[in-house]
Amino acid sequence: MGAIKTPLPVKLIMPMFTCDASLFERAEEALTPCFGPLDYRSARLPFAHTAYYTPEFGAPLLRQFMTFERLIDPGNLAAIKHHTNALEQRLSQAGKRRINLDPGYISAAKLVLATTKDHSHRIYLGQGIYAEITLSYHHGDWQTLPWTYPDYASDTYQAILREVRALYMAQLRELRLQGMVNVEG
Repeated sequence: MGAIKTPLPVKLIMPMFTCDASLFERAEEALTPCFGPLDYRSARLPFAHTAYYTPEFGAPLLRQFMTFERLIDPGNLAAIKHHTNALEQRLSQAGKRRINLDPGYISAAKLVLATTKDHSHRIYLGQGIYAEITLSYHHGDWQTLPWTYPDYASDTYQAILREVRALYMAQLRELRLQGMVNVEG
């Protein structure tokens, strides 16, 4: 029988997309009181890998990634997804969302995203929320999986996620030096 251990804290990442760039700032203003200050904000990128969201959001869509300085317990992902769903609802108009918030986390080995949709490769977290390992990290870089969305497989997104992972790994090293976590390797 294995010993039960507390998981390492992970890096909260908030991929977002919208047609209205001002909503990125509004989302940041609403999220930082709960999750703390940002430590990373990507450039705004065209989100053109699918037309699936056009009927609800319009076009052209922009994507931006934010991460938060404070690390989180990965067990809180379902509650975080509920929080972002409520924010999407508050920012909606005429029954349509105007911004999509896809909270997840980066650990040393993976990018996990929260979703309300079940599928064979998703694990139920509780509270109506599922988790998907979208990318795995091994052999020194992000690796796609059969279900990885095309945008997350792109060189542009993977470069962003390498930067975010580097921030996270530096935070873990600092916590280890402070004696706050036991990090192998």
